[in-house]
Amino acid sequence: MHIYEERLSVPRSWWALVVLGGVGLGLGAFPFGVFAAVTAATAGIAVSAAIVHAHGSVRILVTPGSLVVGGRKIPIEALGATEILDEREAFEWRTVRANPYALLLLRSYVPTALRIELRNAYGGAPYVYLSTRRPMNLATVLAFTRG
Repeated sequence: MHIYEERLSVPRSWWALVVLGGVGLGLGAFPFGVFAAVTAATAGIAVSAAIVHAHGSVRILVTPGSLVVGGRKIPIEALGATEILDEREAFEWRTVRANPYALLLLRSYVPTALRIELRNAYGGAPYVYLSTRRPMNLATVLAFTRG
């Protein structure tokens, strides 16, 4: 059972870039024949679509006992204080204030974020940085889940 779920899907404009990149590859291969152009365009679209889909399929899940970020499962008991970050603060925490040992889920197309301190440096990480479109909702759900 999921208490909270958010998928960090890519913007729609990225899919247009996938198609334009494939068309560009097809045009580049056109001097080698129509078959080469169609093959290059199809392969380019397929490979770049797979990459964009994988990048945009990351989920943030809150279940009754854990926070699941991508493939990482963090027990609720390990979570400390949360801090909602606006665009400016989120930029600072993912650049100049970033800790190299922190668990980071960065998505450049998501301007806001949530920073969650980890108790006893869970897994060697001092905090979790989550790019999220709804940081207030996620912080509220985590506070509710902790009790």
